Amino acid sequence: MNAVQKLRSVVNDLRAGKPGSGENWELAIRLLSRMSVSAERLDELIKQHDVATLERVVADLEHPATPAPSTRAFPEAELDRAYKAFNKRLKVMRLADESKLGGRYTSGGRKSSIDAIRPPEEFPKEIWDALVRAGKLRAEGPGFYAPRDQSH
Repeated sequence: MNAVQKLRSVVNDLRAGKPGSGENWELAIRLLSRMSVSAERLDELIKQHDVATLERVVADLEHPATPAPSTRAFPEAELDRAYKAFNKRLKVMRLADESKLGGRYTSGGRKSSIDAIRPPEEFPKEIWDALVRAGKLRAEGPGFYAPRDQSH
């Protein structure tokens, strides 16, 4: 059981009016102090001991709001620079993977299996998302991107 699930069970116990509500509140406050809950919201809970407020906090922790995707417009030259830097990084990663030495003194001559990479950090995440929207890259998971065409 993770901390959010434990908080949900504490809320259910408080709602049901089970004995030991003081201990439940202490446990809830202790768990919330270790999570990403603002100090103001935590102080409000400590002062009021309001189950409805606690339930809203737990619901926010269970289902965090996803930030709206950025639709910031980038100059075409910056998009091109970022795309070229991405392709260069991908090429270097593939070459490094292909040139690994095996059990012999020479490389195996095999093709690289790298198809997605973390993009260069000198460009913001929004520019990579803009390249995905432009159809030049594909988002492949948390922080990984792949070229739209997979030929290498």
